[in-house]
Amino acid sequence: MTEKLSLTELQQIIKDSLYIALPDLYWVVAEISEMKENYAGHCYLELIEKQPDEINVRARVKAIIWSNRYRFLKSFFESITGESLQEGMKVLVRTKVEYHELYGLSLVISDIDPSFTFGEMALKRQMIIKRLEEDGVFSMNKEISLPMFPQKIAVISSKNAAGYSDFINHLKKNSYGYVFHTALFETVMQGIETEQSVINALDNIAEFQGLFDVAVIIRGGGSQTDLSWFDNYNIAYHVTQFPIPVLTGIGHEKDLSVTDMVAFQALKTPTAVADFIIESVAEAENHINEMSSEIVESSRIILEDNRNMIESYRMNLIPVARLMLSDQKEMLSVRIIEMINFGKDYILRAGLLPANQKSRLISATGTMSLARKSEIERSRIDLMNFTLNMLEKIKTSTSGLLNTLKILDPENVLKRGYTITIKNGEIIKSINQLTEEEVIDTQFSDGRARSKVIERQKTKDKR
Repeated sequence: MTEKLSLTELQQIIKDSLYIALPDLYWVVAEISEMKENYAGHCYLELIEKQPDEINVRARVKAIIWSNRYRFLKSFFESITGESLQEGMKVLVRTKVEYHELYGLSLVISDIDPSFTFGEMALKRQMIIKRLEEDGVFSMNKEISLPMFPQKIAVISSKNAAGYSDFINHLKKNSYGYVFHTALFETVMQGIETEQSVINALDNIAEFQGLFDVAVIIRGGGSQTDLSWFDNYNIAYHVTQFPIPVLTGIGHEKDLSVTDMVAFQALKTPTAVADFIIESVAEAENHINEMSSEIVESSRIILEDNRNMIESYRMNLIPVARLMLSDQKEMLSVRIIEMINFGKDYILRAGLLPANQKSRLISATGTMSLARKSEIERSRIDLMNFTLNMLEKIKTSTSGLLNTLKILDPENVLKRGYTITIKNGEIIKSINQLTEEEVIDTQFSDGRARSKVIERQKTKDKR
């Protein structure tokens, strides 16, 4: 029969055996699974090693950093990496294996190599970027067009975050007096819940994408550790697939996160995001004003050209009419002279014509001359009347064109009670372009109104 041992004796054997087998300090690579600081300042950890699938755990062990050592290592690690020790972080630690009768096996950590963790973080970030590029999705959200008037905004943020308050106040107090409509999708913005929380918010917005022009992801400033949660493949991938532009103001002071890189536009702070949206609307308004000015100027040029054309016709017709009258008079004078000369020649050839014959000839010649003069005078009057009528018709036609241009002037159309309906910067010409609950803008002659479509009624075809 083997020798009977007490549990304490067996554990002492285990302890002595471990001390003999593992007397040295060892550098160990592991991932922090859990981490807690107690009231005395000691740091208790659970270290794990994952399978290659990065999901299942291959090994697990408890570890501790005693308070007097933890204060130094924590400060040293943060000064080198700009990060705090946290769950989910890979570390290279110098440790000694210990065994306690009550608490079992654990590792006592005496040192941490910050350069290893810094390299792991950079490598992880580069691997995420490379994977997105290989998937062919890296720039997909950047290729979406920003709406002309981005005024309906879905906000992904924490409700109590100072950055969210700054963003809302900046939009409300914009110097242009623009009105913006925001909807908050409250989200965890740091910690291990960040990934799933942000993805859930993106999915919820996508279900109602027709209600929003842009989505923004914002949070206030923080340490590099707080902001590194957005170096995440799943969050970045969801942003690349998002159906509307995504703007980020995550608060990085140095490098952009992967989420910033794939977003439509990355800005440093929440207020910078608000400025970008405000200026986008201002640029669109300026563009519309420029188009309006161009329309007015084009109309003025058309009217001026028509006036000049009419004046040109008038000036050209006057000398033509005068020339025609002059030609007719000259032709009449020639005919009269010819007739007189013909009469004289005839009388001279006749020689002895009776006096009464001579008198009749002179009388006939005078009558014919008067008839010709009357005919020429009628022709002159007809020509003048024709010219005046033609000028009047041209004047009437030109006045009609001028009146038509004035009637078709957008400003006059609006003054007569007509309105222009606009949706997302596009003029609505058919009821088929609208859906119920959609927000539309109506342009009047003296202002603009915003409304929501309650019901659509199509006009029956009367053909």
